[in-house]
Amino acid sequence: MNQFIRHAVVVFLGLFLFPFVENVSARADDTVKIAHSTWVGYGPLYIAQAKRFFKRRGVDVDLVVMEDPKERFPTLMADRIQMIASTVDTALLYLKRPADFQYVVAIDDSNGGDGIVALKDIKSIADLKGRKVAVNDGSVSEFYLNVLLGKAGLKESDLKTVNMTAADAGSAFVAKRVDAAVTWEPWLTRGKATDFGHLLVDSSSTPGLITDVLIVKTDWANAHKKDVEAIVRSWDEAVAFYREHPDEAIDIMAKGVGGWLKDPKDFKATLAGIKFYGSDENKAFFGTKAQPGPLAHTVQEAIDIWSSHGKLQVKTTPADLISYGYVGG
Repeated sequence: MNQFIRHAVVVFLGLFLFPFVENVSARADDTVKIAHSTWVGYGPLYIAQAKRFFKRRGVDVDLVVMEDPKERFPTLMADRIQMIASTVDTALLYLKRPADFQYVVAIDDSNGGDGIVALKDIKSIADLKGRKVAVNDGSVSEFYLNVLLGKAGLKESDLKTVNMTAADAGSAFVAKRVDAAVTWEPWLTRGKATDFGHLLVDSSSTPGLITDVLIVKTDWANAHKKDVEAIVRSWDEAVAFYREHPDEAIDIMAKGVGGWLKDPKDFKATLAGIKFYGSDENKAFFGTKAQPGPLAHTVQEAIDIWSSHGKLQVKTTPADLISYGYVGG
């Protein structure tokens, strides 16, 4: 009789407690952590969070600020985060296998937010030859610089480069310690405001080149397709909300992104240097697997440049990295 009772108790606990344990585990596993740096382009993620666009599509999202890609990508590979908002070219530097990552949606395109400030006697990219140029090694700034140098028939080795973060590069130029700096806002504005400097070029002349995307591990995306789709759709809805309600949206984004962009006035001013990708822009930028759009060209340029610098650990192709289905291609 006692054995029967013990068996019944075990069955009872199994029926009622096991689903509870399973649900606790599922809630932990279902939280999608998206890491990003402090940048204006990531603002709509906070709209999607504040307006419950993620929640309504059944996905729990945690937005995590990680400034350094050297921290973000190893954390992604260790499965402690599930997505990264970063530039197309940066992800290539962390590949261990050709198709480790997938680009699932484009976020924003630099439209003047990045550029080069230089001394006034430097009037063209060609004039950078032999000059002291501050640029962040292994960053989107270096990628951008090399694209421009290639068009001018130069290589990075033709310059006297100084490895600095984009902010430090801008600061060094304002202090007149370098002849030119590859940087972004607010240092472009500060650099051209000096009596000795000017804006040599900015990213408005290279649309689609400096583009932020959401990056996921391929195996995680394959196992969580509904979550990825929900986040992409939520992003589209957030961009649409910004376009329809810009003032409210800017307040939400400034508060969410924070840092040097926490003041809505600063956030709004910096927005002038980017363009958000909504649903229609993403469809055009991605194209389809049969007819790839401009994104494939940007990825190939990054592959070519980083390969020429010996910075890629594996050989890869745009087809290995671009996931066309989520944006409707």
